Amino acid sequence: GHQQGDQSSISSDYPATACPPALNCSILYTNMARVHPNIAPAPGAVDKAPANPASAAEGPTTLTVWRKSLLFDCKGFTVFDAVGDLAYRVDSYASETGDEVVLMDAAGRPAFTVRRKRFSLQGEQWLVFAGEETRRPVYAVRRSGRGKTMAHVTACAGAGAGPSSPSFEVEGSYARRSCVVYDGERRAVAEIMPKAVVGTDVFRLVVQPGVGVSLAMAVVVALEQMFSRPSLLRSWST
Repeated sequence: GHQQGDQSSISSDYPATACPPALNCSILYTNMARVHPNIAPAPGAVDKAPANPASAAEGPTTLTVWRKSLLFDCKGFTVFDAVGDLAYRVDSYASETGDEVVLMDAAGRPAFTVRRKRFSLQGEQWLVFAGEETRRPVYAVRRSGRGKTMAHVTACAGAGAGPSSPSFEVEGSYARRSCVVYDGERRAVAEIMPKAVVGTDVFRLVVQPGVGVSLAMAVVVALEQMFSRPSLLRSWST
């Protein structure tokens, strides 16, 4: 049966350090500690609000990405900041259609929604929408088969993205969790790196100042759908 007490209910706004009642908390936090050594050792041990990763402007922002949802019977991502606080999450129940992925901040607020573009003449494409917007995407992530470039990230017109809005190219191998995101001047603005010993289900994302951390994480979600076999989305839709 469900555990009683001060544990939070399973909802989109449960505290970052709370353990949903349907989970075995001791096993959950043991696994979380392996992913990020600074994670709280027990539910309720940390009750301060998680740091906002986008507020770190002095140096690069480092996130630890875990390809696992903290919610019972869900697939998704759990993303920690450099001090072990929850920064982002992606949760999807098996009953959902699997045609979109919502990236949420630690409080459960939608940061970006990533949707597959249907009937694309330019190959596989995923559109990035602000929040839960459905009409005007802000970026398009398009798979590329040319040379070292694995994906193009292009600003979409008509959604607040003017001619000066940056576009990016992604090079490397997502399957090996080794990718670099370059801006139009060939500056490395973000990097996906494997986390030693843990395997491909846990990796690091390092984002340089001047690039939106939430956008970088949304690009990771798109890369997951395009290049991981099986991807989280394909797992969700089965």
